[in-house]
Amino acid sequence: MVATEYFIALSAIIFMIGAVGVLTRRSAIMIFLSVELMLNAANLALVAFALQWAEAGMITALSGQTAVLIIMAIAAAEVAIGLAILVAIFRYRHSSEVDNLSEVRL
Repeated sequence: MVATEYFIALSAIIFMIGAVGVLTRRSAIMIFLSVELMLNAANLALVAFALQWAEAGMITALSGQTAVLIIMAIAAAEVAIGLAILVAIFRYRHSSEVDNLSEVRL
């Protein structure tokens, strides 16, 4: 069995990679991918803590997994709506760079 600390360390590394991607990328698609990395890192941490609580005999272990399912549903909706908006902007502007999107007036 792998210790919870390793899962949390991996989650922190993945979250930092996503945060660096959000702060340094110019492409809106890459920023969306980085946000998805950050959400998946949070999901990994929640599942790791739920596993630890289940081992301790807590009945609330399922609440972590329930939160993960809700986050996954919200992330899927965010991706669907965000990509639709990006496709519409790309058709109009022929670019998905965030610096050019500050002047969007449709």
